[in-house]
Amino acid sequence: MIATMLGFAPLARARGLSRRSPMAAIGVLILALFVIAALFEPLLTQYDPVAADTTALMKPPGGAHLFGTDANGMDVYARVLRGTRYAFGIAIPAVLVAMLIGVPVGLLTGYLGGWTDEVLMRGFDAMRVFPSIILALAVVSAAGPSLVNVVIVLGVLDAPVFARLVRSEVLALRSGGFVESAVAAGNTLPRLLFVHLMPNALAGAMAQSAVRAAWAVRISTTLAFLGLGIQPPTPEWGAMIRQGAEYMVTGQWWVGVFPGIALILLSLGLNLAGDGLSELLDPRQRKAG
Repeated sequence: MIATMLGFAPLARARGLSRRSPMAAIGVLILALFVIAALFEPLLTQYDPVAADTTALMKPPGGAHLFGTDANGMDVYARVLRGTRYAFGIAIPAVLVAMLIGVPVGLLTGYLGGWTDEVLMRGFDAMRVFPSIILALAVVSAAGPSLVNVVIVLGVLDAPVFARLVRSEVLALRSGGFVESAVAAGNTLPRLLFVHLMPNALAGAMAQSAVRAAWAVRISTTLAFLGLGIQPPTPEWGAMIRQGAEYMVTGQWWVGVFPGIALILLSLGLNLAGDGLSELLDPRQRKAG
């Protein structure tokens, strides 16, 4: 109780998490660092990430510019920090869009079965047949390379993953006693799905949300690298890596390497957190603990 009053309870939970799932603890630590970078970016650098300086073109790392500068004289460190906001600003909404589409479909198909299941899930299967990056390239090319379009496209493309996860949970739950009791009590179909089934069927989807956020970050970065995502001079990691690739052969490696490292670390953090969360939410792991 005293530890709680002194504010040590979060530390105790962190120690408990590190013991139960070291992977999740490492992933959460990495994500926490990126969240700090995104929230406090103006306090962590003195440079404007989109302000060009013709007197500081292609400066190597060190001195006043920790990560060096690019061909426009923009500070790479400031741009990498600002790019964290865009990474989260794409990944989190994309996962939310995917869940808003996939979870209701998974609930409906898993509970009703029959032709509803066949039609909706076969449609989702058709989406998964094609490589995601090819579909994303085609749709973003047609709709235009804006942040909103990228988020919507990634969310729609990832919806089948959440639909299948929720559907598999509902298939196991729909014959349970609490569902039969809810039906006997006269609950409507929407209430049955969203009040009784959804809270019990979301564990798998929630565990996969961090992993799918990592996928969204990678795909959005790939789109920007190919010139179809967020456009320069916006400090998006994929666009920065594309710009840096042009100078890699001439020895100016820092323009593309630092955003590339940031991309790898954020993807690693999201994947570790997702894998650890899957372990923590696994009933067999909870029994073993």
